[in-house]
Amino acid sequence: MDRVQNNGKKTKRLRNFFSHGIAEAGCDEAGRGCLAGPVVAAAVILPAGGFRHQLLNDSKQVLREDREKLAIYIRKKAISWGIGVVDNVVIDQINILWASVKAMHLAIDQLTVQPELLLIDGNRFKPYRQIRHECVVDGDAKFKSIAAASILAKVFRDELMQHLDTEYPQYCWDRNKGYGTPIHKSALRYFGVTPYHRMSFAPCAARQLELTF
Repeated sequence: MDRVQNNGKKTKRLRNFFSHGIAEAGCDEAGRGCLAGPVVAAAVILPAGGFRHQLLNDSKQVLREDREKLAIYIRKKAISWGIGVVDNVVIDQINILWASVKAMHLAIDQLTVQPELLLIDGNRFKPYRQIRHECVVDGDAKFKSIAAASILAKVFRDELMQHLDTEYPQYCWDRNKGYGTPIHKSALRYFGVTPYHRMSFAPCAARQLELTF
């Protein structure tokens, strides 16, 4: 069955669970493609009786104001939720894929209820302890728990980048959240890199190389 979101597009109805009768934690990350700042992941266990909110969807499809409302509702209604943060230094050390996985592990660590299944957005993951996991491509558009995790991760990271913007306002992180927008790249060329930039990412590495020679 289709439903109409607030952006007017039709999307498939999100599924409550992958397997019924067990505690499932949906996991997703935010900030994977940014030039600056950390990658943030969330893990969410939703109620066994189901979870309903008409705005719930992949965070990329939800307006900022609605994401913030949803985050409050999810934190209130979830059985348990957790946030994991991996900074740009570690991202440069282990690469963004495994930093994203590490952030998910840290988020799962915060859960007060041990899940019996981990639903992971994407196609790569490292096992967490002895808990079974399922990777789901575009999972945030398929399962409610992953969509909820995407909302919490996005809202948390956006707030963090707004805070970092007060240190380096010339990069406009309050608006671009560290993504490689034209304004961000222009500031990078003019002002150089900050301690929060990901030096393993091409635009940052190229700018640092220019400053070295």
